[in-house]
Amino acid sequence: MCASACAPTPAKAPPTHPRTTELTFRKSSYSGARTQDCVEVADIPGASAVRDTQNCDAGHLEFPTAEWTALLRASTK
Repeated sequence: MCASACAPTPAKAPPTHPRTTELTFRKSSYSGARTQDCVEVADIPGASAVRDTQNCDAGHLEFPTAEWTALLRASTK
């Protein structure tokens, strides 16, 4: 059990990034065409938002454009 390490974090200002429902997602070309293992991507200014197709309501992750590009380049090698 963690006592002080698990102390609640103070409330933060509301996020300035778009809500998942406000984004237009498309199936990633890197997703399997014949499986249910799909990732969806949405373009946002300066970043890409990524979510799991099967768990759309779980939200999304945002990656700055440079990091997303580096990931895609590394995954095609």
